[in-house]
Amino acid sequence: MPILEVENLSKTFGRTSVLKKINLSLEQGQALSIIGSSGSGKTTLLRCLNFLETPDAGIIRVNGETLFDAADPATQWESSIRKKRLHFGLVFQSFNLFPQYTALENVMLAKKLLAAERPDFKAKKKEILAEIEAQAADLLTQMGLSNRMTNYPHQLSGGQCQRVAIARALALHPDILCFDEPTSALDPELTGEVLRVIRELADKNTTMIIVTHEMAFARDVADHVIFMDEGMIVEQGRPLEVFENPKEERTRQFLSRFKQG
Repeated sequence: MPILEVENLSKTFGRTSVLKKINLSLEQGQALSIIGSSGSGKTTLLRCLNFLETPDAGIIRVNGETLFDAADPATQWESSIRKKRLHFGLVFQSFNLFPQYTALENVMLAKKLLAAERPDFKAKKKEILAEIEAQAADLLTQMGLSNRMTNYPHQLSGGQCQRVAIARALALHPDILCFDEPTSALDPELTGEVLRVIRELADKNTTMIIVTHEMAFARDVADHVIFMDEGMIVEQGRPLEVFENPKEERTRQFLSRFKQG
């Protein structure tokens, strides 16, 4: 059974159809790269999967559980949205770190908020917070930031901020880790830092969806590639198929423009 199944997902903003009957599936441990021009619907797709936008039509399933069905109002209750988001970890292109918190505090925050709802939190507060801090410190160490835990976002480089954001997304052990153009705000040197971390996650069989404009990276790290244009999946397949022998003219044109650029 696929870990993620998306059926006929559609989304409009006003009169603009941004997603048009998106169908995709993702297996446990796979890395999916999504490529396409700006405005093709890539980011909106990720935002719908993370319940930051509500689709107009379609179904989203994770591990066989229907998280969203446009035809079933019971799957759209606001009270259950936060729980559903726990299936996904989202890394934004602009980091979205809280400036008033240190790197360690940013990674700890979501888990602390959830822990505070536990019936035993008051009785075991010190023990629970110590465990959350230790787990956050371990994640930052994995990101190569063991000496930056007490730094605030303004004291970190863009690449370091993005690595903190990746650690934060991993903190709640999501089923699927989603990246929305994770290097678009970085210079080439810092881009390399972040891409190395994502490669390491792929080597550990982390289930990932990566929206990226880094074509060489999309080709090398992905198990499956999707090319989107005008809100539709135009072509998909294994990286070698899509990049070396695309079947669709729009895919060929896009890749040609990218190579020329």
